[in-house]
Amino acid sequence: MTSAAVGIRETLVEERARLSGGASGAAIYAMVARALERRGIEGGIFYDVGCGAGGLWPHVGARFGRYVGVDAVRYEALRAEVEFERADLDRLPTPLPAESADVAASVETIEHLENPRAFVREMSRLTKPGGWVVVTTPNQLSLLSLMTLVCKGRFNQFQEADYPAHLTALLEVDLRRIAAECGLEDVAVEYSGEGRVVFTPRHYPRALASLAPRLFSDNLLLIGRKRARASL
Repeated sequence: MTSAAVGIRETLVEERARLSGGASGAAIYAMVARALERRGIEGGIFYDVGCGAGGLWPHVGARFGRYVGVDAVRYEALRAEVEFERADLDRLPTPLPAESADVAASVETIEHLENPRAFVREMSRLTKPGGWVVVTTPNQLSLLSLMTLVCKGRFNQFQEADYPAHLTALLEVDLRRIAAECGLEDVAVEYSGEGRVVFTPRHYPRALASLAPRLFSDNLLLIGRKRARASL
């Protein structure tokens, strides 16, 4: 690729990255924090892959000794507490060393990428044996998304207004299959507990969302542990 072509690609990548604003909802960050807390995961190195403006850091940063954010652009609002590494996540591997993170997490990033399987493989590569991989993405099986699919022929967060920022819609089964392909263990899917009521700007009550989290949550999380090496 010529230097001019590289420059054009970098510009397009940055423009597409900035379409998201580098931020996700508080319910999504809280979902990640709950998943870590329930498993007592803390200490060591945390990679926030697709960190955006660093909105996850206030929710989980204090649990880890080192916090590294990775993204195609450095957002002006990125906190000083976050070490930053620049990387085009569609051009893997990242410059980070293999098996160096205790947790590699990616919040609302995988749907922006061209190859989700390659991305999760990279997350696994970055994680130490016995470490954890966390990925969040829109929940395509929420009532809102299913109704949008029926009415408009596309998932709710993959409409024309979301393109080209949102490229790849993944179902829960897709994430579980990818996790299995990457050799992750103790895999679980959890939900944000926040979902928008169809045809309104309002959200379902938390109590209702807790009764049927898949149906009434607009986002989900997959978490899995990288297989530890067998002892000799």
